[in-house]
Amino acid sequence: MPVSQSRGLKEFVSGTSLSLGCATSALALAWAAPAAARESVTADPPDQPAASQPVAAQDTQATAGQARDAQAEEIIITGLRGSLQRNLDVKRTSSGVVDVISAEDIGKFPDSNVAASLQRLPGVSIQRSGARGEPTGITVRGFGGDFNTTLYDGRRISTATGGRQIDFSTVGVDFIGQLSVLKTPDVTLSSSSIGATVDIAFPKPFDRPGFRVAATASGSVQDRADDIVPTGGLLISNTFGDTFGVLGSVIYTRRDTDTNRVYVNGWPGGNFAPCQLQGSTAATCAPAAPAPGVTASNARTIPGWFPQQYGAEQQRVNDERIDARLALQWQPSDSVMVTLDNNFSRQEVVSENYAFGVWFNQTDLRNVQLDDNGTAINFTQAGSPTDFTSALNTEILKTNQTGLNIKVDASDSLKFEVDGAYAKSWRNPDGNIGSQNADIGYGGALGTNLQFIVGGDSSNAFPSVANFGPAGNGANWSNQALIGSHVTVNQTQRNTDELWQFRAVGTWEQDDLTVKFGGQYYQDTFDFLNQSTFTNNFWQAYAGYGAPSGRTTGIAPLPASLYQGSISLSDFIPGYDGNLPPSVFVFSPVAYQNYLTGLGNPQTQVIPGYNYGSVTGFTGTFDEAVDPGSVLNVRERTWSLFMRVNFKTEIAGMPFYFNAGIRNETTNLRSTGQGRLPTSIATSTADPTLLTVSYGATQPIVSGSDYSYFLPSVDARLELAPDFLVRVSASRTLTRPALNLLNPVLNVGSGQRVGALTANGGNPNLRPYLADNFDLAAEWYYQRNSYFSVNAFLKNVTNFIVGGVTTQQINGVVDPTTGQPAIFSVTQQVNGPDATVRGIEVAWQHVFGDSGFGFQANATFVDTNRPYDDQNISQTGFAVTGLANSANFVGFYDKNGFQIRAALNWRDEYLLQFGQNQNTGSFGAEPTFVDESFQVDLSTSYDFNKNFSVFAEALNLTNNQQSTHGRFSNQLLDVFDYGRRYTLGIRFRY
Repeated sequence: MPVSQSRGLKEFVSGTSLSLGCATSALALAWAAPAAARESVTADPPDQPAASQPVAAQDTQATAGQARDAQAEEIIITGLRGSLQRNLDVKRTSSGVVDVISAEDIGKFPDSNVAASLQRLPGVSIQRSGARGEPTGITVRGFGGDFNTTLYDGRRISTATGGRQIDFSTVGVDFIGQLSVLKTPDVTLSSSSIGATVDIAFPKPFDRPGFRVAATASGSVQDRADDIVPTGGLLISNTFGDTFGVLGSVIYTRRDTDTNRVYVNGWPGGNFAPCQLQGSTAATCAPAAPAPGVTASNARTIPGWFPQQYGAEQQRVNDERIDARLALQWQPSDSVMVTLDNNFSRQEVVSENYAFGVWFNQTDLRNVQLDDNGTAINFTQAGSPTDFTSALNTEILKTNQTGLNIKVDASDSLKFEVDGAYAKSWRNPDGNIGSQNADIGYGGALGTNLQFIVGGDSSNAFPSVANFGPAGNGANWSNQALIGSHVTVNQTQRNTDELWQFRAVGTWEQDDLTVKFGGQYYQDTFDFLNQSTFTNNFWQAYAGYGAPSGRTTGIAPLPASLYQGSISLSDFIPGYDGNLPPSVFVFSPVAYQNYLTGLGNPQTQVIPGYNYGSVTGFTGTFDEAVDPGSVLNVRERTWSLFMRVNFKTEIAGMPFYFNAGIRNETTNLRSTGQGRLPTSIATSTADPTLLTVSYGATQPIVSGSDYSYFLPSVDARLELAPDFLVRVSASRTLTRPALNLLNPVLNVGSGQRVGALTANGGNPNLRPYLADNFDLAAEWYYQRNSYFSVNAFLKNVTNFIVGGVTTQQINGVVDPTTGQPAIFSVTQQVNGPDATVRGIEVAWQHVFGDSGFGFQANATFVDTNRPYDDQNISQTGFAVTGLANSANFVGFYDKNGFQIRAALNWRDEYLLQFGQNQNTGSFGAEPTFVDESFQVDLSTSYDFNKNFSVFAEALNLTNNQQSTHGRFSNQLLDVFDYGRRYTLGIRFRY
């Protein structure tokens, strides 16, 4: 986004203090009538009994029903406006801080993605997949990823992604009933999220008795992918008398996206020698660690950062998803309801990537110009090889969950609910190869004295290279006669997550007092395994680039039939400064590997170009082997007991609602890994930058731990006037460590590079993050369908997990490039610091009478006492991730069956994580920052009658690009240009 627009938006955010608030209606009411039907709501809802937070469809249905039944003055509202008003009723009567988004009707959810809808709420921001542009995760009040728990109908979801959070792009949105975001916990449901708990509620047969059908069909196109791809869904529901009901739905979703990307895969920190710097007059330059005999000009004493790997690629992504649901309900009497349901989803994301890349080693850099921060903004590297890569990546995520829920009304005052579920998720379950890679190019005798130049900030410029091409001849950049085979990497991550859960709840109600009590049990078992050609060293089988590069290994030239054209890199990222080489090749990694396999078995015949000096056991096929260091089993058992008391009274004649809860969680953890130590390291005969690692025997390592925490919460609401109330909430919540951090093994990977030796170690004794949370809110419901609110929050978080990077020797192995003991950069995790996060959410929703016009707006301002210090080059730097000011504005018109809505979403720069794709530096885990973003989306629909409607959607109208940077703003890591997307469709409801 241009600087002027960015500055103007910041002024808008700081000057207006607008906020979105809630969005649409409760599931029961949306289900209860067609979109065109006329609904009655009250302009000023009267006092309501204290309602539980809308954490499940049933609770929200009851709350919304109370608001409707108690109405004193009827105002006729339809469609979106009626939906918004009913949603305000839910928010207003909730015990704690809750926001809700609901479907306007069957199959009419406001956005095409769950996360995209959630970002309309105050305090909620999204993370996008750079390659697809799709929202895949959320951040709530600065806490993202594993800090937020997502539930299906109050149940935890299994996920094989490798973390605890779900990928929201795997959730079909068409037939979702409601999203509830609990920013303060409901102890009867969960207290295991410092950010928020998101409950996704699905419709059930008796939500709307009788025969019902909903169908949706649409086509969408991304402005670079060209092809129109379909999405369609069908829901059928029927009840048979008052006893039995069945609902089934299926959704097929497809998205095709072509994304251009320029990348630097890491900015490691380290020390330069004076002889490497621009203007040096040293006769020779041999950078080395300060030691006796090392001259001052060769001693590496000047701190700085350099790019590890640089390149550009086009990613052609095909995202296909199938969602299916079956729900059966049996009501043998008025006091018993039994629900059996099953949720299934399968997402397959196939990506074809075509790229070039160049690799840099810090000690090989010369004529280095460092800016004031120590970033290498201009340098040359002699003998730089150039690689052209192609990859076919296939990622399959499959989940199936079956649940049984029984509700019994034992008396007018006493009710019981029992809920059990089993779920399992798979990552790459069908034997597919996760990533097939082909790497070709030139180096050695054709390596060039490449120049690298940083020309600006990561938000508007990417680095440039000069003197590229074989031996510096740019005209030969893509000369196929000079290009030979190099490394061949296949790798697949295979995970499973198996989850058993059981919950029993009793509720006693009398007059203005409600007591809810019960217990909950989880058993979650995660299995991780990675297999690759790194493990057996087959990746180097035909490395070396071949004869034109002066090498005896590698096949060159490659058959012309392998090349399928090229992609121009001209104007590759519109609006960005920077120069790229002319093009990248389009070629199939499968065809390339088949060609090399067709050369035969190098163990039974001599094949010129095979890497006999570094690879053994290769018989012609690039088979993957299991990496023992990646094998991990984590079994987590958690027992919880809880009780919550709600009551209503008056203070000086003003209605007062109070909610106090306690929850105790006890967790037993067992972690099992496979350990092995390196015994030797050797250089590759095919490429001087590659290393081969040998290992000792593999041994199982088992570790376990236990912990227990008491988690209280208090919510209070005082209605100072019929249209004005204040809330106060206090609670303690926790977030458990990421699963991959619990590995008891120190792992030295097999795919090592010269000057970039790495290892990582887990810690199964990590304790959860703990947060003491405080909220103070004021809400003014000043007219029908309109409100204004301010909510201040404070979170004191302890047990933060930090990943320090230390340099150390492992098992005494020798680095063959130095003749000295090998020094590894080892990343390990420990509990340590604490931090305070504070912020204000401001929300405003307003409808202009019966004109049909209205808006929703929000702004969130956050801060912390532990910001990132970019001058700290110690090994244990720490800061709170995810914090960023944000703002959203939605303007809409909704009348006479016609609806149009424009949504503007802004988020300031924020620290995403510690760690980069290549994280081999000496100054700890280098950070990844996400640059400021601003996106505009437009949607519209028209109801021909109560059964048929058409809709259209245009996403990313401003062509927002996603970019990230390292420690300093000119250290670009990624810039993705994923373009705009347009959708046109039709809905049917009966």
